[in-house]
Amino acid sequence: MNIEEFREYCLSLGGVTDKMPFGKAASEFDRNLLVFYVLDKWFCLVNIDEFGYCIIRCAPDDIGELQARYDEVQPAYHMNKKHWINVYFNRSLSDETVLRMVKASYDIAVATLTKKQRESLRELQEEM
Repeated sequence: MNIEEFREYCLSLGGVTDKMPFGKAASEFDRNLLVFYVLDKWFCLVNIDEFGYCIIRCAPDDIGELQARYDEVQPAYHMNKKHWINVYFNRSLSDETVLRMVKASYDIAVATLTKKQRESLRELQEEM
């Protein structure tokens, strides 16, 4: 999987937009982070130049199991490790598994939306 395929998948999820909000960050790595949003909630971050891993939301009860099961799942750098993980690409973890984890992250973000925001999201999805 490459960055274009990954971005296309993320944007295919309903109501998703992306942007690079850290243009003034001190580190080049941070400046090159592409953030995926569902409405105003982050659910995935990826460095467009290095494309070595993505940072995604995860249910706190699942983090320990995923880290024990997959070497590619690690605590998220600079994020709340109770809710975020790094998932490394192009190792033994299949692309399909990575994308399922991204979708689960999207679902977690959607669940945090207000009722009004979820209704707005449904309307956006119906327009597509």
